[in-house]
Amino acid sequence: MKKKIIVVEDDPFSQNFYNIILSKTGFEAIIIENADEVLNRVRTDSIAVIIMDINLKNTYLEGKKIDGAILSKIIKSDKNLHIPVLIITAFSPSIKGNTFFEESLADDYIIKPIIDYNILLQKINELIDIYER
Repeated sequence: MKKKIIVVEDDPFSQNFYNIILSKTGFEAIIIENADEVLNRVRTDSIAVIIMDINLKNTYLEGKKIDGAILSKIIKSDKNLHIPVLIITAFSPSIKGNTFFEESLADDYIIKPIIDYNILLQKINELIDIYER
């Protein structure tokens, strides 16, 4: 059975990119924009990894706009969930003042644009290996 990966992304081009890359490499990509749906899915389905964009323009939780850092923190703070979160961002956490990565409680991050999809797949597989131990 294919491992399921939720991709929280609101850009159609990026959604298509993740769908193609993940599907061709043996994963099942579940593309979701709505935060309520993400939380429902992670609580009811077996999810291997969550790929979370930081800048979400069309994502809402209980009717309120939410970004990827906050949604990641909600997921990672839930003691019943043990799912790795990989943050995708255009901003480097090493720049002074950027604290989104620490605040998100995410497991790892990738700075976009993603030029080498092998790095993305490597990080996904590393997170799966860590969480399956």
